Amino acid sequence: MAAASQLTTIFQTFRPYASSCSNNNNNVKIPAIPNLKKQILGVAAGILAASAVAAAAPLEADATRIEYYATVSEPSCELNFVKSGLGYCDVVVGSGEEVPFAQLINVHYTARFADGIVFDSTYKRARPLTMRLGMGKVIKGLDQGILGGGGVPPMQVGGKRKLYIPPNLAYGPEPAGCFSGDCNIPANATLVYDVNFVEIYSGNRKL
Repeated sequence: MAAASQLTTIFQTFRPYASSCSNNNNNVKIPAIPNLKKQILGVAAGILAASAVAAAAPLEADATRIEYYATVSEPSCELNFVKSGLGYCDVVVGSGEEVPFAQLINVHYTARFADGIVFDSTYKRARPLTMRLGMGKVIKGLDQGILGGGGVPPMQVGGKRKLYIPPNLAYGPEPAGCFSGDCNIPANATLVYDVNFVEIYSGNRKL
């Protein structure tokens, strides 16, 4: 529709010139525009080509995003459940330092609901999240699942772990991630996190 509108504008722009040529009864010499027809057709072709590219772009972006999300899911593993209700299993056991208490660390994660629908991912933002564990800054399931405790071993740098987080260790009976009345996470949601412990944050300072 936009391309058609632009073409209409082009022809309306040149219409007065064409009209003056046809009604020139005073033998006034009007300078000619060379290759007028070719110029109009050239502009029209350019507009149509640009419109076709713009129309295709959103579809290509959506397809790429869906395919990208499909690649960040870690392989399945058998979950171990501890007394708190948290489930965990190590896809890769890290070989670096253990996660430190109350210090900043960088992690990549993909967060899903129990039905597998992704609701958040650091991979989409192309950078890890910096978080501090053991200080109540994150949900209880991430504190216990990454830092360890209650039967869960602490993660090590380079490790990848899947966490099954029941509502009582997530956001509980209250919805979360709300903006203008719309909430990203419903009440009493069970969450599944694929966590990649990237590194201990280099800017840590002693508390």
